[in-house]
Amino acid sequence: MDNSVLRDDMVDGLEHSLESLPEAVSIAMRSVPRHEFVTDSPYQNRPTEHRDTNTTILAPTTVARLLAALDPQPDDEVLVVGAGVGYTAAVLTEIVGDARVHAVDITRSLVYEARENLQRAGYGGVLVDCRDGAEGLADYAPFDRILVEASAVRPPARLLAQLADGGRLVMPKGVGEQTLVAVEDGEVAESFGPLSFKPLLVDGEQTGSIVRNRTRREDPEYEGRGWHAGHGWEQDWIDWGGSG
Repeated sequence: MDNSVLRDDMVDGLEHSLESLPEAVSIAMRSVPRHEFVTDSPYQNRPTEHRDTNTTILAPTTVARLLAALDPQPDDEVLVVGAGVGYTAAVLTEIVGDARVHAVDITRSLVYEARENLQRAGYGGVLVDCRDGAEGLADYAPFDRILVEASAVRPPARLLAQLADGGRLVMPKGVGEQTLVAVEDGEVAESFGPLSFKPLLVDGEQTGSIVRNRTRREDPEYEGRGWHAGHGWEQDWIDWGGSG
């Protein structure tokens, strides 16, 4: 079957299953060739695991929910934290325009893959860089919209600092039980129901890297709380508001 027909069927299903799907998101998802980014059943509404990294490729319904909450407008400057394979960035490009979408990922191999996918699909204007997501992309700030495709106990301070006046940050908030929230002026402005994402990683936790060492300050807190998971950004003892 023709891929454009499969795309239309996919979005028709999203419009039926979701309470509301903004017209701009619907049009964008009908336009982006998802098969250039996802090789395993790209138009089925299910998540898949990336073949080489500990990364989940989001299901179309999750992408639609994230973008509906983000509410991007034409000509917005947008940052995606967690570039993945580049699909979300491509959909955003259809809404806000070429060269207005920036994406970062902590896993270098994913950055290379996202760049290749975007270039092949006709979205070469998207900037994709290898960065610690909690640090954002200060060189290109401020951003009207920031989308975090990973969970955290609260929005990292540096991301909030990179929002433009009146800007909006969307992320899954919480540990274990998570809620999709939109943050404006440093406060949760809207909630969009439950969902589950992997935690935002810090340098040293990505696939193929050296395991991150805790600082001396973190050691006693870590032991006292009994945390033994290898994901720093789901822990409350991380210094979220650090400067520098």
